[in-house]
Amino acid sequence: MKNHHLERGQALIVVALAIVGLVGIVGLAVDGGNAFNDRRKAQNAVDAAALASAYARIKGGDVIGAALESAAQNGYNNDGVTNIVSLYTPPRDGPHAGDIEYIQVIITSHVNTYFARVIGTSRVTNHVQATARTKSAEIKPLLNGAAVASLAPESNCFNRLAFWVHGEATLDITGGGVFVNSNNQDCALVQQGSGSIRLSEGYTIDLVGTPNVQKWHLFTPAPTSGAMPVNYPPPFFLPKVGCPDEAEISEDGTTMSSGSWNADFPPPGVTHLEGGVYCLDHGMHINGDIEGHNVIFKVTAGEVRFNSSANIILDAPNAGPNQGLLIYLPMENSSKVVLNGAGGSDIRGTILAPASHILIKGMDSKLGFHSQIIGYTIEADGNSNVVINYVPENNYQSLSMPEIQLAE
Repeated sequence: MKNHHLERGQALIVVALAIVGLVGIVGLAVDGGNAFNDRRKAQNAVDAAALASAYARIKGGDVIGAALESAAQNGYNNDGVTNIVSLYTPPRDGPHAGDIEYIQVIITSHVNTYFARVIGTSRVTNHVQATARTKSAEIKPLLNGAAVASLAPESNCFNRLAFWVHGEATLDITGGGVFVNSNNQDCALVQQGSGSIRLSEGYTIDLVGTPNVQKWHLFTPAPTSGAMPVNYPPPFFLPKVGCPDEAEISEDGTTMSSGSWNADFPPPGVTHLEGGVYCLDHGMHINGDIEGHNVIFKVTAGEVRFNSSANIILDAPNAGPNQGLLIYLPMENSSKVVLNGAGGSDIRGTILAPASHILIKGMDSKLGFHSQIIGYTIEADGNSNVVINYVPENNYQSLSMPEIQLAE
C-alpha cells in the first residue's frame, strides 16, 4: 500500500515536470515567434526611419523628428516602456562611426511573454539598427569625368548599338575615359574592322554590359565589364539655357550676334559669331569655315552636322552658370549629331545630347575636340585619328542629384 502511494506521488512529480516542459516548449514556439515577428517589424521600421531622417536632411528638415515620426507610423512610438528610438549622427559605432554623412537609428523593443514566464522569462528585448547615408548635391564633372559616354541603358546587337567603333576610326582620348551604360551582355560596345580606342594617363573603358570585339589589340586598355549603371534620364541636372531675342546679321553679312534663330544656321556668308547663346530651331549645319568664341548653341530642334571640309573654331564660355557648355540638345530633341571638321578645326567645350545618336565621323585637326562628348548612343566611323583632349575644368560641370541610401 505504501509503495502504491509512493508511485502515485512520483507520477505526479513526473507529470508536473512534463507540464513545465510542455509549457516551456509552447513558450519557445509562441513567445519566440512573437519575438521574431517583432524583430522583423522593428527592422522594417528602423530602415524606414533612417531613410526618412536622411531625406529630411537633404531637404533641410528636422532629422530627429522625421525619424521619430516614421518609427511611430510603423508601430514604435518611443514611449520609453515598450520601445525606445535613438538617433546618432554621426553613428556611434559600426563601420561608419564618426562620419557625418551617415545617420544611425536604433530601435530597442520589449516584447512581453506569456508562456515563457513559467521558466522565468517575462519579456524578450530586440535591438535593431539601420544606417543611412546622405550625399548632398555638388558641382562636379558629368558622369565622373568620362570623356566620351553613351547613356542608353539598353541596346541590341543590330540596329540599336550603344557604342560602335568601326571603319578605320581611332578615338585618341586624353584626360578621361569611356563609359558605356548599356547592360547588354553580348554587345554593349561593338568593335569592327580597324576601329580603335586609345586612352592615355591610366584612364579606362568602363562598360555596364559586355563588349563584342573583333580585334582586342586595337584597344588601349581593354574594355572592362561590370561598371555601375546610371539612371536614364541622366542623374544630373541638365543645363538651363535661356533664349535671348532674335539674332542679327551685320551689314556685310559675315558676322552674327547671339540670339534666337528659326531658320537654317549659320546663314549663308556668316563666318564669325559673336559671344552669347544661340537658340536654334532648325538645327545646325556647318559646311564652311566659321569662328566663334564664348558661345553656346542650344539646338531645340533639328540635327547638328559639321562638314569635313570646314575649319570650325568654336569655344564655350569660360564663366557663368553654363561655363564650358558648347552644344546642347535638350531631351526633347533626339536628332542626330555628326561631328567632323577640317585640319584647322579647334572645338572646345561640352557636347551634350542625352537623347541623340552622336556620330564622330572624323577630324583631321591635331587640335581636335577639347570636349566631353555625351550622347544616348555613340558611333565612331571614318578613317581619321580623332583627338579628344578632355579637361574637366574647361568643360561643363553640373549640380549632381542629392542621394540617400541605406548603408546597412
